[in-house]
Amino acid sequence: MKKICRYLSPLLIVALVLGSLPVAAAPVSPGSDLITTQDMLNAERAQGDREKIQAILARDDIQEQLVAQGVDPAEVEARVAALSDAEAAQMADQLEQLPAGASVVGALFAVFVILLVTDILGLTNVFPFTR
Repeated sequence: MKKICRYLSPLLIVALVLGSLPVAAAPVSPGSDLITTQDMLNAERAQGDREKIQAILARDDIQEQLVAQGVDPAEVEARVAALSDAEAAQMADQLEQLPAGASVVGALFAVFVILLVTDILGLTNVFPFTR
């Protein structure tokens, strides 16, 4: 039994060392940085801001006002999806600060201003009078 253990022990050690080498020597890809907690929280907040904006814009009275002003609701949804995280946070904060009775007018005004600014910058083509 001692003779078997004497030969088997070095073999097991070599097998374990060789088995762990590919894991230890695995190359780290350049795009595999660690994601910090702050990055995750920012991503979740940005997603929540976009959902809040989409929920307000999905209301029937808002949809009617957008159509009445000649804005395609699908275009509005595409623009909200294209907002940067900072822009989405700013718009969501503005929508939260609006008084209860003025939310429709204020929300429409905020959407109109955002559409107008993106149209002036040449990112979209909604309003013909910006050219």
